[in-house]
Amino acid sequence: MTSRKGGEMSIAEAGPAEVDVAIVGAGLAGTTLATVLGKAGRKVALIDPHRVHHDEFRAEKIGTKQMQLFKRLGLEATLLPLVTPMDEVHIFRLGQLFARETHREFGFSYGALINGLRDALPPQVPLTVGKVAEITTGPDEQRLVLTDGSVIDARLLVVATGYSEAVRRAIGVNRVEESKAFSLSIGFDLAIAPRDCAYESVTSYGKRAGDRVAYITVFPIGNKMRANMFVYRQVAEPWTRAFREDPQKMLCELMPEISAQCGNFEIAGPVEVRQINLTTTQGHRRDGVVFVGDAFLTTCPTPGVGIERVMTDVDRLHSVHIPRWLETPGMAADKISAFYDDPVKIAADENGMRSSIYSKAITTGTELEWRIRRLRNNTARQLMIVGRKMRNLGQRRANAVAGEAS
Repeated sequence: MTSRKGGEMSIAEAGPAEVDVAIVGAGLAGTTLATVLGKAGRKVALIDPHRVHHDEFRAEKIGTKQMQLFKRLGLEATLLPLVTPMDEVHIFRLGQLFARETHREFGFSYGALINGLRDALPPQVPLTVGKVAEITTGPDEQRLVLTDGSVIDARLLVVATGYSEAVRRAIGVNRVEESKAFSLSIGFDLAIAPRDCAYESVTSYGKRAGDRVAYITVFPIGNKMRANMFVYRQVAEPWTRAFREDPQKMLCELMPEISAQCGNFEIAGPVEVRQINLTTTQGHRRDGVVFVGDAFLTTCPTPGVGIERVMTDVDRLHSVHIPRWLETPGMAADKISAFYDDPVKIAADENGMRSSIYSKAITTGTELEWRIRRLRNNTARQLMIVGRKMRNLGQRRANAVAGEAS
């Protein structure tokens, strides 16, 4: 095992032969779970094919509620240096300023976040860099054989491999596509610097159902302004190709109300597009192995509840289930099922799936129910905008009268 230097993670050249918990996948779920279990005194092996997590367009912003989950796990101090805080967001609806809200959010680059979390792994939880070649699971012991021949025996195997299918297939579970090509997430940097942007952060919602745009949100990550856009499109359709070819033109047409304040949407760097599928897992109730985060269920990022769902899995495993499982011999399927039947986990998963479906329907649904809901919501919002403008006008007139009287 290499020593820990300069705040960087330890790397195991050959993982511990026997551990309590082996975690395959050192993304958000795997790394945070390994950290909290290691700090609690559990013997943990964390396995991932890569020493450094590659740049990857995934989640890039969380709110206070999600940060509270990290705080609950004792990870807030680790996370804060890796994120950019923001305290004010301007919200545009129907092409007009709808609200200015004050609440704390945090922007980050996913790859940098994961690497920072890996660097903060406890010394007793080294990262084993390697690929899993063979997996044997059972009611008492789980065995992993890596491609370099090293062997890791564990009482419990945690699969935290995200969207990757190799380990899931080797174990024999199936990913069920509930809705393929459900949405697209689009990410890009703006040429404008945070100090030159009129807003600390801004969110502008789509105006027409036919545009199939949920919203665009612009926020700082370090010294750059980042944009995330969520649309109900497919990768190969003409709209997406046109957006890739000239994103600035299309953004100025879709969101003219904020274009000038956002540097006329001049883009710096590539436009990243990620297709989102809604998926569940079948055949997961089995001896010795538990699936967490996106390795178990995937939802749409548009409603902003994905990280909350993943960190709920980590919290419930760390604080409730794994301690109970390790108290007694064996790791049979009936033991593992307590996690999948956990009401807190079920609520988080159901909320993620329900929010995903609702967000798409309220944005694009053509059925009478959704057209009526949009009309009702937009009418109420328009009245709120008019009311605010009238109050502001009245205040300006009152100030003018007071000035004349003085």
